[in-house]
Amino acid sequence: HARNCGAASLRRSASSRAVPSPLAAQRRGVVGFFFRLLRGISATMGRQATLGLCTLALSMAVQGLRAPAARGRSRARATPRMAIEESIQSNAPPRMNPPSATPETFGGVNFYELGDASLLKPADQWRQDSTIALAYKECERITESFAKTFYLGTKLMTPEKAKATWAVYTWCRRTDDLVDSPRATMCKETMLNDIADWQSRLEGIFAGRPKDSLDAALVDTIKRFPSVDIGPFDDMVKGMLMDIPGTPLAQMRYETWDELKLYCYRVAGTVGLMTLPIMGTAEGYTEKDATEAALSLGIALQITNILRDVGEDTVRGRIYLPMEDLRRFGVSEEQIMEGVVDDNYKALIRFEIERANSYYEAAEAGIAMLHPDARMPVRASLNIYRDILRQLAENDYDNFRKRAYVSKFRKLLMLPEAWLQVQSVPKGKSG
Repeated sequence: HARNCGAASLRRSASSRAVPSPLAAQRRGVVGFFFRLLRGISATMGRQATLGLCTLALSMAVQGLRAPAARGRSRARATPRMAIEESIQSNAPPRMNPPSATPETFGGVNFYELGDASLLKPADQWRQDSTIALAYKECERITESFAKTFYLGTKLMTPEKAKATWAVYTWCRRTDDLVDSPRATMCKETMLNDIADWQSRLEGIFAGRPKDSLDAALVDTIKRFPSVDIGPFDDMVKGMLMDIPGTPLAQMRYETWDELKLYCYRVAGTVGLMTLPIMGTAEGYTEKDATEAALSLGIALQITNILRDVGEDTVRGRIYLPMEDLRRFGVSEEQIMEGVVDDNYKALIRFEIERANSYYEAAEAGIAMLHPDARMPVRASLNIYRDILRQLAENDYDNFRKRAYVSKFRKLLMLPEAWLQVQSVPKGKSG
């Protein structure tokens, strides 16, 4: 009887294994397909980049297809201050759990002064290295949480370039949060004081004097990539102020494209200038050669953001589309504020999409100027972000009731195309 029961149990177990759930089969199919693809291209792609692409493919496939019950799970996380204080008390390395979203100020602890490592005692050097490692982990978490497409591109970079890019993005995100916070909107004078303090803090970062762990990550990035310049960071702060009513730079409407282009440069084109020294350039090219393309990509991305978010911006009373374009196509401010999509509005959005595409094309021309290990992340990010415009057209240009976005699965499918495009780019300047 026991043998019969055991045999029946084995048959049931074998039967359950023989008929996998549709979700499990879908996961295996997607992961298997990309493993075969990655094996096929690894002969010509660098080992490090191939490993990064493989890891990214697996991560996106599993996360994008996981069961709903697995989503939204969270666990307690230690802040950088908690981890470091515990490590100092116990003489053990700090926990490497992702820190909390809110950075802690350490009040000028000596090991934040990122000076000559040879002058530091071993214990202080260990503390400094541990602090920076934790800071970069937090920068990665912030980037992944708030800029998913941008983060995807960084996963295709070398580890050193990815960390530096996360540090730059985190500074940009904190600047944006500073001007969009309830404290800023409630009291203009307080906000202006906070901005002045933030600009002074930025000068401290470039002088090697961070005030907290996230500042320390950016200081470390500047140390590793010394051609990173403070100018674009200052310009981004000005761009953020353009969104704050009552400030000298504030603008709730843009009369001409030239006015909007300045805004796009300040809030997005600057990111291209911040990260260009990190990306590096190909043999025969200089950062100056690649600057125009880097600016074009930032402007293209911001136009895409504006077109995607027209409906959301009306809730805040903002219209970014140039007034001269509205008049040209017979669209009124009231129509946009009420979310009316007619033939005139569709023609307007098609025109703005064409403008964005012209900047994407200018950015594409600059990919050949980038260092070979930076081309794949830039090309992938460009393709994926540009695909938002395609989705907007598929939504019949309705950006009030439908959100144009690119799914994780489609992003994954776009990676091989990006890789193939990169392979046709010369490794350096010819002639």
